[in-house]
Amino acid sequence: MKTQNVSFYRCCYGYAVSGMVTLSFGAILPSLIEEAGMNYALAGGLLSFMAIGNLLASFIYPAAAGQMGHKKSITAAAAMVPLCLLGFTLLPSIPVMYALIFLLGISRGSITLINNLIVNKISGGSGKELNLLHCSFAVGAFLSPFIIGILISAGIGWKVSLYMLAALAASSAISYHLLDYGIVPDPRLTERRKKWKEEKTADNRGFLKNTGFYCIAFLLFFYLGMENCINGWFVTYLQSTGVMSEAFATTMVSVTWMVIMAGRLVCARLSKSWPKKRIILMDAVGSALCFFLLIATKSLPVITVSLAGLGFFLSGIYPTSIANAGSLIMGSTIGMSILTAISAVGGIITPQIIGMVADKTGMTAAISTLSVNVILVCLLAIFNDRRPQKTSGLL
Repeated sequence: MKTQNVSFYRCCYGYAVSGMVTLSFGAILPSLIEEAGMNYALAGGLLSFMAIGNLLASFIYPAAAGQMGHKKSITAAAAMVPLCLLGFTLLPSIPVMYALIFLLGISRGSITLINNLIVNKISGGSGKELNLLHCSFAVGAFLSPFIIGILISAGIGWKVSLYMLAALAASSAISYHLLDYGIVPDPRLTERRKKWKEEKTADNRGFLKNTGFYCIAFLLFFYLGMENCINGWFVTYLQSTGVMSEAFATTMVSVTWMVIMAGRLVCARLSKSWPKKRIILMDAVGSALCFFLLIATKSLPVITVSLAGLGFFLSGIYPTSIANAGSLIMGSTIGMSILTAISAVGGIITPQIIGMVADKTGMTAAISTLSVNVILVCLLAIFNDRRPQKTSGLL
């Protein structure tokens, strides 16, 4: 039991550091754009390349673990993080930056996979430990912009922030190296490969004929586009409004993540008595109201309240939608892979689109184009709420 507790805490620590690294790039993006002479389209490409690496980790990490085992694979992935962060402090060429952030995306995705695998095994699939694990990511996501905001206010450059994160990431890599992987099966075992093939063959694919599955998949497609833009672009956007400093804008992103943690706890509580479809609809409508209020005002108090509200309502959409899709995919690994892949594509292309639009119209107007995502999330949530509850084998 003691060994399992230590493993759990190591996973939480690694996930918290991963959250800090992920959110740090949104916080330093304005400085990076200025010092590297990038336009918004190139900066948007950085955000997209991280999302691409994160998606491809779902295929790269299992293959690597199948050859080297979990310990070597995750240690190598985690060790790439401090090296990539230090690489950014050198302000390399744009192609090198793209390569570095792509590797960071692979590392982030690999860390997510091993954390979920180990904690799921330790807890026996208990939602309590898994929710605590994902809260640890949110804690890191909250702390990173907050700390960077303080450093910026103190006149300390963004590079110092990356040096600090690199040190934390290095300690995280050491922690993963010391983690006990005996609690999960070695993916190199022939028996495991055989079982995986049997499960794949027996996979239920009735969800492919269900319109409800595609409704949820594309709802998540547009939602993840919004989330990645908030993570990556909102410090730049809030600065461009001219009503707040870079430090205050960075702090506001931290406040948003603090509210996201609260929102997820509320949704977890509501899910015991409310239908999942109704929670998704409530969150979609609430986030739409907050988003349109946010882009329609230049009042600092109103922006602060609407951004906090946006984080609160957005927080429950992804996990509740995944849970809502459970009755459609009925445990199908292929179904979950397709669902996450479709949603991930939205998170990849939307930041790039915002960057391209910003080069032509400015960041303030570019963020307004997210209205398309907001409206479509609401429409799909309404459709999802009104569709009859059906299993995966039905149309």
